[in-house]
Amino acid sequence: MARCSAITRSGERCKGVAIDATGLCYAHSPDHEEDRRRAASKGGKRGGRGRPVVDIVNLKDQLSDLYDSVLSGETEPKVGAVAAQIANARARLVETELKVKEQQELTERLEELETLMERQNQGGRRWG
Repeated sequence: MARCSAITRSGERCKGVAIDATGLCYAHSPDHEEDRRRAASKGGKRGGRGRPVVDIVNLKDQLSDLYDSVLSGETEPKVGAVAAQIANARARLVETELKVKEQQELTERLEELETLMERQNQGGRRWG
């Protein structure tokens, strides 16, 4: 496999694998510039993987405070039970959000691979 011939910002040769006769990898190929721009735009609009972790930490802290509050008598047990149910619903939403993001990322990666394979096949080259 040929290495990409591009030079990175640090002045070193790119370590990517060249994808076609240009000798450039996907990240440096001008043919894929629009695809990269579109993917970067989508990535900037979606939440990162760190956000749900923060939500989970916040939920844990809130439940811990609620637990202490119910035990100390500051909060009635009925109110604490309802608050815990709401926290559980929020936790399920965070879990669902993570699954949706993972599915979206996998779909995008699959579409990119399919596009690359189609371009390879159009150039008369076959995988395998």
